[in-house]
Amino acid sequence: MALLPAGTGNLLARELGVVLSDTETAVAAAFTGHDRRIDVGIVELENEHRHRTTHVFVVMAGIGLDADMAENTNALAKKHLGWAAYVTPIARSVIANRLFHVVYRVDGSRAHSSRAHTIIVGNCGTLAGNMLLIPRAVIDDGLLDVVMMRPTGRFGWAGIGSRLTLQGAARRSRLSRRILRRIPDLHSLAYAQGSAFDATFDQPRAIQLDGDSVGKVRAVRITVQPGALLVRTQHPALLAGVS
Repeated sequence: MALLPAGTGNLLARELGVVLSDTETAVAAAFTGHDRRIDVGIVELENEHRHRTTHVFVVMAGIGLDADMAENTNALAKKHLGWAAYVTPIARSVIANRLFHVVYRVDGSRAHSSRAHTIIVGNCGTLAGNMLLIPRAVIDDGLLDVVMMRPTGRFGWAGIGSRLTLQGAARRSRLSRRILRRIPDLHSLAYAQGSAFDATFDQPRAIQLDGDSVGKVRAVRITVQPGALLVRTQHPALLAGVS
């Protein structure tokens, strides 16, 4: 598969180094580029009516804020405003700060019970604006990375925002990396890594896959198929020349 970036965030294209603003270059890469195998997430859902379905994703699956953005932002607004169209649903979700109860396990370990505002299972880790959400996520490492946001209020959200911004800056700045190493982990931002993630919710929760809402779920099982998708990207030498 080859990519012609035309979405709001183009997160997969960014992760693979595809040039976003040059359709001609992206088309040329489809025929002359470099092959790369990437992981695919497999999602088994049980919806609010106990009906089960299976889906796939390559970037992120999200429950909470991520899903609210996908469900409550219309296509026309995204077309004309881009990422600015998400400002209102993000602000509403942060201000309300409604936490939900979840029981989850990673790789069949013992079950954990928690309250969370947002859960994201990622194959990629970077959001638009170079905000690094999941530092350990690699698109072809055969693993899923889970991040759980559980802020207790305004200060919790301020800490999350500062940490994500600093993580993005750390990739470009040695000073930011040194600062990040000295800052203790946040209780409101928890990470896990594995090949399977299972979760059940006390009430049906909205879920999104790669930016598209797929309804509400009571339970979810997410696994990974390493190297399942062959994609065509710019040749490394060409990419270096473009950058």
